Amino acid sequence: MLGSVATLAAAEFVVGCSLSAPRYSGPKSAHFNGEQFVNQGGVQAQEGMRPLLRWMLNRDKGEFPAQPDAPYGPKPPTRVGAGQLRVTFVNHGTFLLQFDSLNILTDPIWSERCSPFQWIGPKRLRPPGLRFDDLPPIDAVLISHNHYDHLDVPTLRRLAARDKPQVFAGLGVKAFLDKEGIPNATDLDWWQQQLLSKRAQVVSVPAQHFSGRGLRDRDATLWAGYVLRTSAGNVYYAGDTGYGAFFQEIGRRQGPIDLAILPIGAYRPQWFMQPIHISPAEAVKAFRDLGAKRGVATHFGTFQMADDGLLEPAIDLHHALREQQVPDSAFLVLKEGIGWELPR
Repeated sequence: MLGSVATLAAAEFVVGCSLSAPRYSGPKSAHFNGEQFVNQGGVQAQEGMRPLLRWMLNRDKGEFPAQPDAPYGPKPPTRVGAGQLRVTFVNHGTFLLQFDSLNILTDPIWSERCSPFQWIGPKRLRPPGLRFDDLPPIDAVLISHNHYDHLDVPTLRRLAARDKPQVFAGLGVKAFLDKEGIPNATDLDWWQQQLLSKRAQVVSVPAQHFSGRGLRDRDATLWAGYVLRTSAGNVYYAGDTGYGAFFQEIGRRQGPIDLAILPIGAYRPQWFMQPIHISPAEAVKAFRDLGAKRGVATHFGTFQMADDGLLEPAIDLHHALREQQVPDSAFLVLKEGIGWELPR
């Protein structure tokens, strides 16, 4: 019996190590100590088996029914012109952003599971809001970090084969994408920017999270949010993040923020999730810190990554908007697959 347990543990260790991404190597900075990336203020995600077991043994999961028959949205336009910004929430952290004749995807995932394996791991509880084949040609992809629910290799391979988009990610992620046969990747450090076209730029900005795909690459690559500078205004995509003073810094350095796409899900239990995931109340606070004109919710409704149920994030967001005296019309929860245009 002990031999079987030891064999299983050894196999899990080998598999976990084999899944690890290449480690970034570069000069030290305020958020890279030469070995690992760190959050501003030294904030850390819960680490080790003790807090994980405490959570697993005391789960209080809200109701999150599957929605297998949720309808797909209509096929989006091929392009939109200068001065327009069209936003389609696809699922989880995936948005189709259309502006200046460019089509951008954030953290695209069309796989059934956000896992290294398609037979185990968090399973999607509703289909994507858009059929993959209904996507317009994709010019660029933004990857906030390398967790499986935000960097989905099968989806990226499909996009690379079809459209060969530019892929922007945090420091160190390009090496992993190259290894996986996904071309045209560019690593960006926080506050580094890149031209998308003559009219548009992408800027990498700080976030508060962590990274890793296996047992030996914890915080070995950088996590980030992004600001898109477009002719229709500045769009901020937060990716996956806890709450921090950097929201004010982003608003100050990259404002005005015309649209902030902020996560509202995977926040319960807060003692475990708070360092890495903002709650709906913190999302409203971040919205105010940014000085954003409009907000759109993300990171909810597809995978049950924490204990909050299907409806809790939107309900708690509604309460938080009232408590913080922000109109409901300023911070929207979009229906998956239905395009929305930023008012001019």
